[in-house]
Amino acid sequence: MNQEEKRPKIEVLVNKSFEETRAAILEDNRLVELIWERRGDMNIVGNIYKATVENVLPGISSAFVNIGYEKNAYLYISDVLNPHKKPIDTILKKGQKAIVQVVKDAIGTKGMKITMDIAMPGRFLVLTPYQKFIGVSKNIEDYEIRQALNETVTELAEKYLDGMGCIVRTEAEEAGKDELEKEVKYLARQWKNIMTKFEKSKSPSLLHEDMKATMQISRDILSEDVKVYLLDDKDDHEKVMDFVSRVSPELKDKIKFYKSKTPIFEAFGVEEEIDNLRKTTLPLPSGGSIVIQEAESLCAIDVNTGKFTGTKSQEDTVTLTNLEAAEEVAHQLRLRNIGGIIVIDFIDMKKAFNRHKVVDALNNAVRNDRAKIRILPITRLGLVEMTRERKRESTSSLLTQECEQCGGSGRLLSSESIRIKIQREVSNLTQGKDGGSLRIVLHPVLCELLKRKQQLIENNINRKLKIQADAQISWEDYKIILE
Repeated sequence: MNQEEKRPKIEVLVNKSFEETRAAILEDNRLVELIWERRGDMNIVGNIYKATVENVLPGISSAFVNIGYEKNAYLYISDVLNPHKKPIDTILKKGQKAIVQVVKDAIGTKGMKITMDIAMPGRFLVLTPYQKFIGVSKNIEDYEIRQALNETVTELAEKYLDGMGCIVRTEAEEAGKDELEKEVKYLARQWKNIMTKFEKSKSPSLLHEDMKATMQISRDILSEDVKVYLLDDKDDHEKVMDFVSRVSPELKDKIKFYKSKTPIFEAFGVEEEIDNLRKTTLPLPSGGSIVIQEAESLCAIDVNTGKFTGTKSQEDTVTLTNLEAAEEVAHQLRLRNIGGIIVIDFIDMKKAFNRHKVVDALNNAVRNDRAKIRILPITRLGLVEMTRERKRESTSSLLTQECEQCGGSGRLLSSESIRIKIQREVSNLTQGKDGGSLRIVLHPVLCELLKRKQQLIENNINRKLKIQADAQISWEDYKIILE
């Protein structure tokens, strides 16, 4: 199978409403990625700011920097321009002005992450103003094409970039010298404008705003591999057409306006897929399943055989389940935009060959993911640790909020635990004294359970008990009233 045959058929669908823009990326008719942009959200990844250093903390080799928002941004030593590897407090001082770029949105309790090593993406190139290196994307595998691009871009960099570096993107594989020259000049001019703003602006202030979602897709995703880029908003369609006509006119025929009355995400089955994103247990083709548990610091994924027993040995059954799980895990990580540290608990395999086979399958399954991924070798217990680049909050964090009843744990007190707790409180309240009656108001389901134990409770407390249901009371709440 050659490289062309391996490439999936890509379709991009964009739905715009008053409150949000949603983009769905399909590969071979399967939803693989979602991009969200909501009105009122900051969406500042890629933006460049003139900033002020607020605090330098040498103990953790970090600094907190004011870029103009309520919460300061976080700058780690590895993101500081520091060619001589000096301590951070010898490079940055409180009150110092700096030019920085946001590389990660604020997620949970963590503020946005920034870097001083700016990267400005274009259609074919990424300008790196503080680097001198000229690089070519590793996804361009043909040696002759790599060499030709390297020579061409090196020549253009010497002519226009005044010592700045750049990286040749995969999209440049078939680009001509004229197209590359046009983009080099454009990026150089854009950087010059940013530096002029930096000199004249107060701190903190925005120097450069990255493109909105629909335009980023035009720049970063639209290629010969994309079958269609379908937008349901007329203004967005016109803006994308104008942009693509200027930078890649050969691709403009792929951009279409969706006119049907049926909502675009419903017509392509995307809305139903989005509704399924809240499920934590997902079935595998042969009957096994994976269970996804997201937390703030990491994501744990468990693999189960379920009802699948196979027709051969236990080792073969387990290996097949793990291979299916590797494929589904890769798909769900990308679809749900799960990032950070991920631990996958595959089912134990006795043979080292099979363990390596599963890791190879996982590596192969993530090859189309645009996020940076690192996968460590599998342990004898079947654990795989991996990291996935996280620039924005996960889809689950975007769509959901913490449950007020369970405090985000996903678990509530069992009915039996609540019944025993109520009985204990009633006993402490009455202290075995006779007289009067008690009324207990609680959730309807718990009400029925407590009524079945009513006689036992009354014998214990020597009082009459009234048990009343209230549908407005949450599961763990209840009222004990002396009458």
